[in-house]
Amino acid sequence: MSKTTVRFARKDPKDFFKTLNTRVNEYFKEKNIPKTGNWALHLKTAVMFTLFLAPYFLILSLPLPGWAQLLGAVIIGVGMAGVGMNVMHDGNHNAYSSKSWVNKIMGSSIYILAGNVYNWQVQHNVLHHTYTNIHEHDEDLEAGRILRFSQHAEWRKHHKYQHIYSVLLYGLLTFNWALTTDFTQMYRYLKRGLSYGKFPKPLWNWSTLVVTKIIYFSIWLVIPMVFLDTPWYMILLGFFVMHYVAGLILSMVFQLAHVIDQADTPLPDQTGTMKNTWAIHQLYTTVNFGRTNRLMNWFTGGLNHQVEHHIFPNISHIHYTKISKIVKETAKEFNLPYNEYKTTRKAIISHFKHLRDLGKKPALNY
Repeated sequence: MSKTTVRFARKDPKDFFKTLNTRVNEYFKEKNIPKTGNWALHLKTAVMFTLFLAPYFLILSLPLPGWAQLLGAVIIGVGMAGVGMNVMHDGNHNAYSSKSWVNKIMGSSIYILAGNVYNWQVQHNVLHHTYTNIHEHDEDLEAGRILRFSQHAEWRKHHKYQHIYSVLLYGLLTFNWALTTDFTQMYRYLKRGLSYGKFPKPLWNWSTLVVTKIIYFSIWLVIPMVFLDTPWYMILLGFFVMHYVAGLILSMVFQLAHVIDQADTPLPDQTGTMKNTWAIHQLYTTVNFGRTNRLMNWFTGGLNHQVEHHIFPNISHIHYTKISKIVKETAKEFNLPYNEYKTTRKAIISHFKHLRDLGKKPALNY
């Protein structure tokens, strides 16, 4: 990751964000509703935690056959992704509730999803939301040497097949969180002095990481091995299946919003300054998909409304469907892009076509 400072253009000659922000604020004022979650989010939280935890307790308490245990692992994976997108995500954006302690509790659900609050907030809230789709600044575009998510990344011969093998790797996202990513990220972030809010005490951060990992593996591996009359390799397989399902869902939702042909990957000029203001930059680098699909809106935690989420990350996703009309109309009024795919299917097709294009040997060196 580059340590070069990136600045956004400070002057918006059209006052786009000022106008949009005023209109969105007026919407909440007229409706007399808070920008945070409501009963619908609370109900969804209960559903997602039920999907996530109920199969776990059923597996522990009932003598289920192996196939039923694996099916339970699949459902846990779906619930795991659901909790991450709908509960943890809003909590760590301080959008779940007007009460900070509630946001902290909901954000901390990441610990039973194999992640770490500090790492996630730095990678997502600081690096991704600030430097969206900027090469060597947005870590969500970094995939080592295996995948090429930007035309600015180094091209390698095996990338010409990435549109074929990429989906096989997407499922490893949360599995890598659990095993290695949290440790390497914490080392890098603490060394660089990065934080979301007050910089933490390194000893406390490392202690929290180690303790929560021990608790995590105890819950998902040690307890099943002790209490279930199931071969250890079947428990490991179920653990892997759970993570693979969750990782595949989470990876695909992200890729459809940023690694796709309609999403720009601009670079700063020689002075480190971006062409656009931060808010306008979000319009060029994020893409919505399936915006009118009720199931996608409900299950993905509004992450199919990436334009709205990136401009208003502290507003709960519960409101994105409503305010998307305001955002789209305002963008059109100011002659700015509002990138979206009408259906999720079209977005998926476009994503893999984009990967195929990025996998071709560049005619020029970037």
